[in-house]
Amino acid sequence: MRGAAGSAPRISSCPLRIMGIDPGLASVGWGVLESSRGRLKYLAHGCIVTKSSAETGSRLLAIFATIADLIEEWSPEAASMESLYFWKNVSSALPVAEAKGVIRLAFARASVPLLEYSPTAIKQAVSGSARAEKDQVQEMVKLILGLGSCPKPDHAADALAAAICRANHQGPLSGLAPMK
Repeated sequence: MRGAAGSAPRISSCPLRIMGIDPGLASVGWGVLESSRGRLKYLAHGCIVTKSSAETGSRLLAIFATIADLIEEWSPEAASMESLYFWKNVSSALPVAEAKGVIRLAFARASVPLLEYSPTAIKQAVSGSARAEKDQVQEMVKLILGLGSCPKPDHAADALAAAICRANHQGPLSGLAPMK
């Protein structure tokens, strides 16, 4: 992508706030970071936990409401979420797909562009290897964001990894400016 009159694209100095999501029905990891001039700054992370004894509709409503609250609190300009893969267990993937639907709705309602990345793309973006183990990804998230320890729980670390992946695809090397 080229700028005006054939010049190189401009790298914006405005930080781009990105929210990453690791979807699930029992646990939804979330993480927020800012990307500016190729540097990443950690802001926050956490996990939304729903009770397995609760009715599915109530659990989905809780996920939607909490994600909507987090969007309002952190005002992300971009978001990313791990995509589903069905090769492990289709029956456990269906509740995750429902959770992804309400998460997608919350971002759409707030007009925040949400992209999905495969687990291997996220691992590649964070560790340099699409076959990285979970602990390797968590350690790289810690190093990339300059944290004193690996983010816990692991769902939150995975969400931060998804945000890092989006930053890599949205960042200065992509030629794309922050979305305002």
